[in-house]
Amino acid sequence: MGRVGFIQDKLEIKFLILYVAARLIEPVPFEAMQELTMCDDGIDFFDFSECLSNLVESQHLTLSDDGLYAITEKGLHNGAICESSLPYSVRLRADKNITIFNQKLKRRAQIQSDIAPRRNGTYTVTLAFNDDESQPILKMELMVPKEVMAKDLAERFQKNPEQLYTGVLNTLFSEPDEGK
Repeated sequence: MGRVGFIQDKLEIKFLILYVAARLIEPVPFEAMQELTMCDDGIDFFDFSECLSNLVESQHLTLSDDGLYAITEKGLHNGAICESSLPYSVRLRADKNITIFNQKLKRRAQIQSDIAPRRNGTYTVTLAFNDDESQPILKMELMVPKEVMAKDLAERFQKNPEQLYTGVLNTLFSEPDEGK
């Protein structure tokens, strides 16, 4: 049975991979490239894997020691020349997925948490919420007695740092309770 999607051959898969890679805001792992590229029913996993590998071999993409893929100048140049040959509907679907993915990457960069053991057996949890330029909006360090508590704090902060930020501001701007 033939392919069902708009992408019909390996050359078009390569064009699509370059199209995706050119629009990502940072290098990404194999799984992310796969998820973003396989937006058309005409692409199967094995062809995608082969094309991705070929693009690394031909130096259109780089593969870091950490397993992250990034586009090269050669890939940007050749991809820009060929991207108009991709079906419009595929480009629209890819753009939508890339936009959502890039927003998640930006969000992840804005919210940071770190756990460090102390000499006395307790843990320091560092929580940071940054703006788009990586300038801190909120940064705090908390000491907790157990590692499980540190992990829980870090996880909760990752889910909703705005709640902590708002709570801190509300507390600091509230009228002090007299007589307590």
